[in-house]
Amino acid sequence: MPFKDVREFITKLEAEGQLRRIAEEVDWNLEVGAMVRWANEGGLPAPFFQQIKGYPEGYSILGSPVGTRQRMAIAMDIDKDVSQREMIEEYLRRRQQPIKPILVNDGPCKENIHVGDEVDLFKFPSPMVHEGDGGRYIGTFHATISRDLDSEWVNWSMYRHMLHTKNTLGILAEPYTHLGMVRSQKYEPNNKIMEVAIAIGTEPVTSICAAAPVPHGVSEVDIAGGIRGEAVEVVKCETVDLVVPATSEIVIEGEIRPNERMDEGTFGEYTGYVVGMREPRPVIHVKAITHRNNPILTMTNPGMPVYDGCVIISVTLAAEVLGELRARGLPVTGVSSFPETSGMLMVVAVKVPFANVAGEIAHIIWATRHGRSTPYVIVVEDDVDPFNLAEVLHALVTKCHPYRGIVRLEHTVAGGLVPFLNEYERKHLVGAKVYFDCTWPVDWDPSVVPTKSSFEKMYPSGVQQAALDKWSRHGY
Repeated sequence: MPFKDVREFITKLEAEGQLRRIAEEVDWNLEVGAMVRWANEGGLPAPFFQQIKGYPEGYSILGSPVGTRQRMAIAMDIDKDVSQREMIEEYLRRRQQPIKPILVNDGPCKENIHVGDEVDLFKFPSPMVHEGDGGRYIGTFHATISRDLDSEWVNWSMYRHMLHTKNTLGILAEPYTHLGMVRSQKYEPNNKIMEVAIAIGTEPVTSICAAAPVPHGVSEVDIAGGIRGEAVEVVKCETVDLVVPATSEIVIEGEIRPNERMDEGTFGEYTGYVVGMREPRPVIHVKAITHRNNPILTMTNPGMPVYDGCVIISVTLAAEVLGELRARGLPVTGVSSFPETSGMLMVVAVKVPFANVAGEIAHIIWATRHGRSTPYVIVVEDDVDPFNLAEVLHALVTKCHPYRGIVRLEHTVAGGLVPFLNEYERKHLVGAKVYFDCTWPVDWDPSVVPTKSSFEKMYPSGVQQAALDKWSRHGY
């Protein structure tokens, strides 16, 4: 059964050994961030901080809710030991069966309502996540909700939110992101105020889908319903014309006013580096905050892989690309995005149907919203397991020609947080991309194609089975 709220999810994580309650007092100033980062880098259980320095008893922080594949699987209500390939296929299957949300009259997120002068963002134990951050970040694992100006499309995404004052916070949403695109191309040129809502501590799938690379115009909350197998219950906000998950722990309602900026950043980011300057960025003026009794602030610590964002992207990005390639009729047998690559590398296995299929695959990926920010693509043949790094590396060094097999493109769209870009490229979002063709040329005579020297390829099936049986009898 899908989780109704993050509290049910916490109970399940604890039962599965994927969560540790930290009863000892911890400091929101760097200490929480350090402990979450250590958990991320070590693949440790999610830390659930019960007592935060300077905050009342009952105010808690859940760190790294889906920072491992096991926790991601638990969030999706599937076997925690499922393989990455199986998880991607299951996500894609459910993603193709969206379920619209259900509007309810009330929900736990309305247990406490603060409007106008009662608003105080510092009431919650937002952590100073990394040393050198521009401020405390209340938004690192959540859903940021906004509406298109001239359609009914409502976007649910995940953008970082830094505290400025008790009733203002920042947002980083670059122009190629959904909120950034709609704000910069529609609201601001028309001198319109953009309403936003930030739902923190949702049931896990909602935040996962908010972080997923869903195409323009598609409703993330509908997809969340499909992934859950049950509609997300939503409730109307108090001061903005938006709906939020009814069981959210904390809801922040506000507006982005045109042409107003405050300095935001820096921040340790998903690539594992502090990239991007402290710059003037849009401001959210908070009109209301609602929250549950004893609210739980969910957060993650972006940085060196693997952390929650890497895990989410390794499933959702691969699933979106797999679905797109299959829709084009390409005989793709698997798509992987290793969590350690932070979504910047895609490996595609294909039964080669024609010459230069690697180029076709790479350009299809780069033409999509979800693949636009992936600078590296490796294409292998269907005898290579794209989820097996050893096999991928072997194909790369034995089948990719160092000159003809590596194809580079310049002056492409890039994200402003990519470490290898220079200052000009980051400012103007200009980058480069490359694909590695690790397939045998189709014009080679079959007799000259090297035969793989492996257990599977070098022995008849009867010999393989006999060998396996004997190994089995010797305890292997």
